[in-house]
Amino acid sequence: MKGVLLVGIGGFAGSVFRYLVALVVPFSAGSFPFATFAVNLVGSFIIGFVSELALSTTIISPDTRLLLTTGFCGGLTTFSTAMNETMGLARDGQALYASMYVAGSIFGGMACLFTGTLCAKLWQ
Repeated sequence: MKGVLLVGIGGFAGSVFRYLVALVVPFSAGSFPFATFAVNLVGSFIIGFVSELALSTTIISPDTRLLLTTGFCGGLTTFSTAMNETMGLARDGQALYASMYVAGSIFGGMACLFTGTLCAKLWQ
């Protein structure tokens, strides 16, 4: 039950944060979805950073890792929204933006994950 609560609390915080970012950087048809793109990259960095610290040190407890990765990052990042926005861009004739968004999300996400992992290793 403790794990369920940790994931729920983290998910609530991540979802609210994502919503607030979307309010600050709104998405409109035919424009690049910067808010979702940014939170997905930030989430990739956080997961890399937290996972590395949790696996290689005792700085991050298993409960904190669960709260931050499955909970917070699970609520923060959103593959389904990214795919819906990509479809919208394609539907609006913005094939270049749609392609840039998918490629940038995949390669940028991996780069941020790697960078987060590297930062955690350097921080230790």
